[in-house]
Amino acid sequence: MPENLSISSLEIIDKLKRSCEIPDIIEAIASEKIITEAAEKAGIEVTEAELQQEGDKFRLEKKLATAKDTWAWLDNHHLSIKDFEKLVYNSLISKKLADHLFAPQVEKYFYENRLNYEAAVTYEVTFEDRDLALELFYGLEEGEITFPEIARMCIEEPELRRTYGYQGIRYRKDLRPEIAADVFASSPPEILKPITTPKAVYLIWVEELIQPELDEKLREEIISELFTSWLKKEVEFSNIATELDADSIKPEDEVVKQV
Repeated sequence: MPENLSISSLEIIDKLKRSCEIPDIIEAIASEKIITEAAEKAGIEVTEAELQQEGDKFRLEKKLATAKDTWAWLDNHHLSIKDFEKLVYNSLISKKLADHLFAPQVEKYFYENRLNYEAAVTYEVTFEDRDLALELFYGLEEGEITFPEIARMCIEEPELRRTYGYQGIRYRKDLRPEIAADVFASSPPEILKPITTPKAVYLIWVEELIQPELDEKLREEIISELFTSWLKKEVEFSNIATELDADSIKPEDEVVKQV
């Protein structure tokens, strides 16, 4: 292995091309530009105190407890302090723009789509064979077997098997329509008769139904959903022109990593 291994910007771009990641990067850059322009038009500004608070939050999320940890993280990601400030600024301006555009619409949107935010706590086991699923379901009804026993016997993925197929709290909108219909018509705790979909046969234990409440967490989720949808449309309708000319980048001018 050579003692000194140099990697240039040209090689990085070439690798990104061959990894088929360029479209995602272009979309991310376009999104940043659209957010910045929209924020400027809306007169949205960021204060130093807000930047500091967002930076502290970022470091907490990345578990950068000390200045040494932060510098090591920056070095590992080839970021300068200005790059870090820009990263934090972009995150903050995005949140502020999302609030500006969609916070006033949240309550109306929630009540118009209230059913979508009904939630259920479920456990599930999937089968390819409906007859087997029915046999086990009737065994459950007769008390010959329990749902955890079925989960331990039929679920291959270890972590899922240990939790007996626990799916957590899921909104109606996140479930297939044929599954949602039965889940939200149930009287928990209840085990549903096997549901057949094009993907699989589902044996579902409904532990609890949760009626929607517009709390702060859900409010933020709705704003994020609306903002993501808006941004996606803005990117789709934008005329994106790129100047990706690898030949114009000189490897000897930009050596970014030495091993």
